[in-house]
Amino acid sequence: MGSTPPVFIGAEEVEKHLQRASLLLPALEAALANFSAGAAGGVVQPVRTVLPVPRHGGYLGVMPAYSAADDALTTKLVTFYEHLKDSSVPSHQATVLLFDPSNGTLKAVLDGSVITAERTAAVSAIATKLLMPAFAEVLCILGAGVQAYSHYDIFTELFTFKEVRIWNRTKERAVQFASAVSGPVRVCASAQEAVTGADVIVTVTMATTPILFGDWVKPGAHINAVGASRPDWRELDDELMKNSVLFVDSRDAALTESGDVILSGAEIFAELGEVLKGTKPALPEKTTVFKSLGMAVEDTVAAKFVYDAWSAGN
Repeated sequence: MGSTPPVFIGAEEVEKHLQRASLLLPALEAALANFSAGAAGGVVQPVRTVLPVPRHGGYLGVMPAYSAADDALTTKLVTFYEHLKDSSVPSHQATVLLFDPSNGTLKAVLDGSVITAERTAAVSAIATKLLMPAFAEVLCILGAGVQAYSHYDIFTELFTFKEVRIWNRTKERAVQFASAVSGPVRVCASAQEAVTGADVIVTVTMATTPILFGDWVKPGAHINAVGASRPDWRELDDELMKNSVLFVDSRDAALTESGDVILSGAEIFAELGEVLKGTKPALPEKTTVFKSLGMAVEDTVAAKFVYDAWSAGN
């Protein structure tokens, strides 16, 4: 008898079993804290390997991780193409491979795009819960792609904002976003209009040069900077980076991969996991930036969550 073939869990199934990104919060908080605990935390995860595809202007990323607390072993393969001629193809596409850590057998192949969108938004929500000002009323989202939708969903589920604003380089996509989501959203003509007076700002763009400037940002605001995942790409300007308290998911990754961090020379105050562990303060009274690059262990706990839910139903 041969070994059991791996199951394939597609995008619709992943979405069904995940239901809401907020379900991932406890597992992700534990994983972030374990990662920041070093060897004692039981997370084994190198900085991602990124292979350029120069002929076509794209990249292939490889992101393996093992979590001892979850006894889960995965690797994610993700492609990202900055300027696609075919706009029907997503800029980011991903697949997660889930292995049996006891013997190395491939157990499941999961659609990674939904996992990536949901776990990224969930980690931004964790950062926001810790770092946002006490009376946050205005949410601003810069960008109108997949991540804008996943962030909108979890942020409006977990937090109470009186106003949500959206700006996108292509206004039509911002209008489309506003008409597609469940609540009222104000479409802004410029990034500055969207940002001015906002308490929580989410940047989820494909920008390679800054689109968010420090002199626009309300003192005490919290920013989740999710785009600009390459060392020569920026979303935030030097003024904002240097005059905010900077939190990251991984110091090593931020100093290797984030143009916002590397090119500004901004000092990293803490990893999010250090705040969750209580070894560093959150400082919500300050202007804060959470630079999110996404970590492989986040994919690991999300993939295991989905696989366990799928297994329970089968």
